[in-house]
Parts: sequence; C-alpha cells; structure tokens
Amino acid sequence: MGTTLTAGAGRRTSPAARLFGVLSVILVAAGLSGCGAVNRVPTLQEQAKSAWSEVQNQYQRRADLIPNLVETVKGYAQQEKDVLIGVTEARAKASSVKVDASTVSDPQKFKEYQDAQNQLSGALGRLLVTVEKYPDLKSNQNFLALQSQLEGTENRIAVARRDYITAVQAYNTEVRTIPGRWIAAILYPDAKPMETFTATPNADRPPNVKF
Repeated sequence: MGTTLTAGAGRRTSPAARLFGVLSVILVAAGLSGCGAVNRVPTLQEQAKSAWSEVQNQYQRRADLIPNLVETVKGYAQQEKDVLIGVTEARAKASSVKVDASTVSDPQKFKEYQDAQNQLSGALGRLLVTVEKYPDLKSNQNFLALQSQLEGTENRIAVARRDYITAVQAYNTEVRTIPGRWIAAILYPDAKPMETFTATPNADRPPNVKF
C-alpha cells in the first residue's frame, strides 16, 4: 500500500505532468489567438473604458456650464435663492465624488457616482422650470446661448451613456461566457465585469430643457 501512495504522490507532483498542463494551456491559447479570441477580452475592455471616459467628459461639460447658468439666472431671479443653492450644492457633490479606474467595477462607487449625477439633473431641472416665470430672462442672449449648450450636452450625455451600456454589455458577456471566461482567468485575471447605469424614467431621451 505504501508503494501505491508513493506512486500516487509522484503522479500529483510529476514535473512532466505540470509541463504537459502548461503546454496544453499554451496550445489552447495559441489556437484561440489564431481566431482573435485571446485579444477579444482586452479589446472589449478598452472599448468600454473609452466609452466610460466619454460619459465622464460629457458630465464634466455639463458641470462647467452650470456656474454661468446660475449667475445668469441669479441676475433676473434672485428670489429663487433656494433653487439656485440647490443646483450649486448638487454640482459640488457631483464633482466631489471620486472616480478612478476601479469605479466601473465597484457597485458601491458606481452607484454613488450615478446617484450624484441624478441629483444634479433633478436640481438643474428645477432651476430651468423657474425660468418660465421670467420672460426677460428667457429672452436674454446669454441665457439662450447657455440653454442651447446645455441642451446639446444633455443629448451628448444620453448618447454617451447609451454607448457605454452597449460596450459594457459586450465586455461583460465576453468575460462571463466561454471561452472568454477561460481566457480572462488565465491571461487577464484583473479583467472584472463592469457596472452599468440603471434605467430611470425617460432615460432613453435627454431632459427637455426647451422653453
């Protein structure tokens, strides 16, 4: 019986067996590489990251427009103090949320980012509604220019979010299904599924900011 155990132990630790396993992985990887499967995981990951960068870029563009918008409205509607403060505070909160490479794969961080942006959208919507009370403000050239820029930005945000969702869906499908799952486990162990935006009412179209 002792001989049997020794032989079994030898089989488990045999250098030849380990070499065979390594060679098998290499051969499988080489075969998959021929059809581009090996590069598919990092390719889809980079596409999703690029789409995420565009989402951030458009949200930042919106944030950059808000101070001038608030100042313009303030000049005509100082009595709307609470609404103006709400927008300013929501912008500050959205800007303070730290975003790094781990955000897209961390559910809590991603939700914090999305919630902050949604709060800013709500505050901004309330501000724009107040403009209906002030005909002079609605005809102000500076306000009209800001309104046009904001409308364009909201459209870009909607498109950027849609493109990100599509890119993440393709990437997540790849790293969760075979052979992508195997390839990621062997060659790209840091490739984790990414978070995506949750649907909100009317999320398929940008907020209406026309007057």
